[in-house]
This record gives sequence, C-alpha cells and structure tokens, in this order.
Amino acid sequence: MTSTVSTLKVLSAGAVKSGVAQVAKEFERATGTRVTVEFNTAPELRKRIAAGEAADVVVAPPAAMEEFQKLGKIVAGSRGFVGRSRMGVVVHAGAPAPDVATSAAFRKALAAATAVVYNKASSGIYSAKLMEKLGLDKELGAKIVVVDTGSAIMKTVAERGPGAIGLAQISEVMVMMDKGCAVKLAAPLPDEIQNVTSYDAAAIAGSKSPDAARKLAGSLASDAAKKIFAATGIS
Repeated sequence: MTSTVSTLKVLSAGAVKSGVAQVAKEFERATGTRVTVEFNTAPELRKRIAAGEAADVVVAPPAAMEEFQKLGKIVAGSRGFVGRSRMGVVVHAGAPAPDVATSAAFRKALAAATAVVYNKASSGIYSAKLMEKLGLDKELGAKIVVVDTGSAIMKTVAERGPGAIGLAQISEVMVMMDKGCAVKLAAPLPDEIQNVTSYDAAAIAGSKSPDAARKLAGSLASDAAKKIFAATGIS
C-alpha cells in the first residue's frame, strides 16, 4: 500500500526567500515530503500566526519569534538560527553608483535623489527611523515612496529610472537582479548606520506533521543550509 506524501507549509520573511526556497527543494528531494512556502513581511507574519493560521514552519526575525514563543505558537526546542541579512543601496542599472561610503555621503546622496524607496517590512521600519535620525524625513517629503515588499522596492526603482534610490535587503536585491530587474546594488549601507537582521526557523505548534515540521526547521538551520544561504547574501 502506497503511503500518502504529506505537505508542509512554511511561512517565511521575504529577505531569506532564495535560500529558503532552495533548502525546501533539497528537503523535498531527500524526504519525499512536499513543501510549499509563502513569503511575507515580518509584520504580516505576526498577524497570520497570531491569528492561528495553519502552517508547519516559520522563518522570521528574533523579535517576531520571541512573540510567537510567548504566545505558544512555536514548538519549544525547535528554534534555530538561519542567518543574517544586511541592507544595501539600490539604483537603476543604468545609473552611476552614488558615493555612500560614509553616513554623511549617504545623506547627501539621498538628499539629491528623485525618489527614496523602502518597504513596510522590518528593513523598511528601520529605513523610516533612519530618515528621521538623519533629518531627511521632512527634507525629502513626497520623494519618499513606501511600498509593500522587498521586490516592489526594486521594481519601483527600475520604473523610476536613474535618480531613484532604494534601501533594501541585499539578499532581496540579488534575487531581483537574477530575475532581470533593471537595478544594481550600489553598495551596502555604511557600517555606522548598517542594519543587520537575523532570521530563525522554528516548527509551528499544532502542525499536523510535527516530526516532519521539526525536521524541516532543523534543515533550515543546519550547517549545510548556511552554505546555501551564504550564496544568496545571507551570512
């Protein structure tokens, strides 16, 4: 009698999209268990999991994981470190890369931009605070464009053309460049204002396939997975 192959559902932050997708495929090949992955911003993941959405594994920043842990939404002992993502400055593929080597140069480049684009995810929340810190929120005014996702940052910069600057996770920039989006990574944010976001994986409490969910969460945090993530800009 042939056994039914189960399906695992992963809810993941978008910045680790490429690596999670690759590890999920490797897991499918090794176990025969189908894996579906849905990507969203950390704030949306919080809403979905807090609301009790059925899923098996979550990949999210530590702050969200702490919240899930307190709510009893993830399995104790299943949480593991996936990697860290850094932010970069994105410009149109045909534009010269601006000097952003220091925070002063970065501020000057943004002040001269025709648009400054970031999203509503964790990195976008940081970007908004950075604009306030540098006194650019009022100076830029309507030039600031806030979009929903990381991929939308690159699409918007590509559509706006030379002069537009995006602030995005480097891993997401790499994904969109590979897809042929007309953008390029000018440089990482200067060290003094860099934002490093960590990501963890954990099995979700209430999974209908708890053993497989724990195994997949472990795979996402394994040494083998870290090599895959490193190649996608997650270190």
